[in-house]
Amino acid sequence: MTTEFQEHRDKLDCSFKQLDDVFDDCIKDALRKLSKQGVEDYLSGASLVCMIGRGFDPVLTYLEEMPVIANRLGEEMLKTVSQAVWDLSRTPNGNSIPPFMQCLPEVSRRLGSNEQMHRFIDIIFKMMHDTTGSIHGHHTTFPSPGLPELLQKMPFLLSQVSLAGLKNWIEYGVRHYNTHPERQRDYFSLQSADSKAMLQRERHGTLYMDCERKLDLYMRSMWQQEEYFVPFSSGYDIMRKPQPYFDSLGMRIPDVYDDRNNVTGINRYRITLAHMAGHKRWSERLVADNLSPFQRIAVETFEDSRIEYLIRREYPGTIKYFMALHPVPVEGDCDSEKESCVRHRLAMLSYALLNENHGYQNPHILDYVQKFHEALKDGESSTKEMLALAISFTALTRRQSDLLPKVRFENTEIDYRDDNRHLWVFIEENDEAEDIASEPQKQETVEPEGLPPRHYHEWDYHTHSYKPDWVTLYESLHAPGDVGIIDKILQKHAALAKYLKRILDLLKPQKYVRERYQEDGSELDLDVAIRSLIDFKSGAQPDPRINMSHRHDGRDFAVLLLMDLSASLDEIPEGCSQSILELSREAVTLLGWSIEQLGDKFAIAGFHSDTRHNVRYHHIKGFSEHWDDGVKARLAALEPGYSTRMGAAVRHAAHYLEKQKAEKKLLLILTDGEPSDIDVSDDRILIEDTHKAVDELSSKNIYTHCISLDKKADDYIQDIFGPGGYTVIDHVEKLPEKLPLLFAALTS
Repeated sequence: MTTEFQEHRDKLDCSFKQLDDVFDDCIKDALRKLSKQGVEDYLSGASLVCMIGRGFDPVLTYLEEMPVIANRLGEEMLKTVSQAVWDLSRTPNGNSIPPFMQCLPEVSRRLGSNEQMHRFIDIIFKMMHDTTGSIHGHHTTFPSPGLPELLQKMPFLLSQVSLAGLKNWIEYGVRHYNTHPERQRDYFSLQSADSKAMLQRERHGTLYMDCERKLDLYMRSMWQQEEYFVPFSSGYDIMRKPQPYFDSLGMRIPDVYDDRNNVTGINRYRITLAHMAGHKRWSERLVADNLSPFQRIAVETFEDSRIEYLIRREYPGTIKYFMALHPVPVEGDCDSEKESCVRHRLAMLSYALLNENHGYQNPHILDYVQKFHEALKDGESSTKEMLALAISFTALTRRQSDLLPKVRFENTEIDYRDDNRHLWVFIEENDEAEDIASEPQKQETVEPEGLPPRHYHEWDYHTHSYKPDWVTLYESLHAPGDVGIIDKILQKHAALAKYLKRILDLLKPQKYVRERYQEDGSELDLDVAIRSLIDFKSGAQPDPRINMSHRHDGRDFAVLLLMDLSASLDEIPEGCSQSILELSREAVTLLGWSIEQLGDKFAIAGFHSDTRHNVRYHHIKGFSEHWDDGVKARLAALEPGYSTRMGAAVRHAAHYLEKQKAEKKLLLILTDGEPSDIDVSDDRILIEDTHKAVDELSSKNIYTHCISLDKKADDYIQDIFGPGGYTVIDHVEKLPEKLPLLFAALTS
């Protein structure tokens, strides 16, 4: 061993003399294949393997093979394998450690993913625990008779069966030969006829690893795409069968495909990959937030059908495979009185779009098949056009029974299609900055303008059930006005602002929290700076985040103020010189200024409605915005109009509020009257619906408090918000003073 790698050798706690002869070559390979942290884990793992006291061979195998395995499956495997060896050494099965280590390279190649390797190790340890010391009732004395033989045969076994098949084969041997050591050894060493017969029974389908190269060449030649494939096993998830999908890390596909309907396993792989490749070529991303689950499923059905139409246009020979693999739902099989037929209806539509001789008589399906083909007649169409078709199809065909808990799944599973996660972008997960102490992340921002309408259920207290997708809500960024209006309000209430500031100073957190790893900070982080200097001197890439800063800790609130902007705000209360809107604007101005001093996450929105088909939700201030001229301009331009359909607005406010990372979340509702709308004759309907919406927020750990300016609020407000969930302000002219003080009381 040379002195060049002495620093690394010192970190390896192992005193075998043979190690000096091979260490240089091993560490060179590790440095080429692993990250800096990976090398640290590699040496720590080797030290742990050395401590088990089983000689030099396990250590040598670990040092030689783990860089390749970690490079293939991820560096997490370094800790996983070393811990598995350590756990194995703590049992009577120490003699199984060498074959375990020796089988890992080929096993990792055959399984091909981190998830599969974890499941493999779980299978081995379960078999060990089920067979260790089972003779004569002893549970800690005797080693597993069949484990060494099983591990020695493992490369061959995985060349014959999938991981799920291996699991079934092992469980059969454990179940039948657990109390017969000799027969157990014969079974797991493939010496017995029973063992070979069971293996043959589990040996079915086309294994992914046997056709990996062919699939790679297929993607390169037919689709001009170079993809990284990650196999998964479909034999473990009982509650939900996994589906293929793709993301930035590669394409996830099953580890085995059986022949089906005269389609061979490898052709099933090709069709699955063709479908995903078509999505990568022709699909666009859509905003998911304003679509109901039913609408999203419909969009995915139309888009999947469009992709397959384009694939068939480019490669006509694929039609016979799509036809053979697509389920054929029977019209009339689903009883809409007893079960939800959404999936059945969409599967019928999908099959009708694929096969022109489908034979269905449903007029809606026939109509949308025609519209689909018209859209694609002269070109490729687009994902957005499929979105429009899906929304109209859902609106036309939805039924009350679609909400039934029992869903029709028979003949609806199209398993060669991926799960379409690539289609959707979620605003609430991307439009807010991460915690400032975390690593910076690339964010995808979407402006509120141009968003499709969002549909919400509405509670019907007569039937004690929801009306599905009953209310249509449109959201937008409120138009700006004159910033000077808000500045004049702050000047008018300057004395009150000073009083509020003294109160707010008492609420401000006094505790400081240090935030390390900042490129720009208030002071130098000496530990990180020294480490970066060492990296620089040694030729490694130094970490530029050598500064740190401090922030206050102690308050962790997210607050959304929802303003009722109905027409009644134009009224001037008796004894006042200003309208309710003007007083509300002054109160919200002082509240916004106050919360900015505290540094809480704070957003403002307004709403009004014109029947259930047109609820308007206006963004005035976002959580990530500061109290700046843009926010002031939007607040200055507020205008009242229409009615107060409160339930849908509350649900939509919660849609944004629940995604905030805060310990406590508060929805403040400022209104001057009870929920109402011109298309509702029963006053209780919207009162009960708003009460239901408040209950929904409570289940999401969002506290709701209503500030009512209605002198008659006592007749209904407790029915909605419950005792303690509201404040009635009789003297409206005192609202600018009371609203900030109420907020301070609620969040103190």
